[in-house]
Amino acid sequence: MVAPLAMEIGVIPSDAAAGLNYGIDKVRFLAPVSAGARVRLRVALAGIEPRDGGQMIMRTQNTLEVEGSEKPALIAETLALLIPAAGAHWQ
Repeated sequence: MVAPLAMEIGVIPSDAAAGLNYGIDKVRFLAPVSAGARVRLRVALAGIEPRDGGQMIMRTQNTLEVEGSEKPALIAETLALLIPAAGAHWQ
């Protein structure tokens, strides 16, 4: 659920040709999610690591909240490989 929700809220920069799921680190499942429950994903940028060819690894901290629950369902650090679009100038 984390990757599709992150894409829905626009985590990948608009000047990226592609953003690929590169992995998940430090996953903690804290509470169950019942079928049909409403969830919300909170995403915070944790860091950017430059790679060869103008690519970057984007690290984000994700918290999946369940409506009506005091505890989040999941906390995870995700990694995305960002590939710049032609003409993009990332620093």
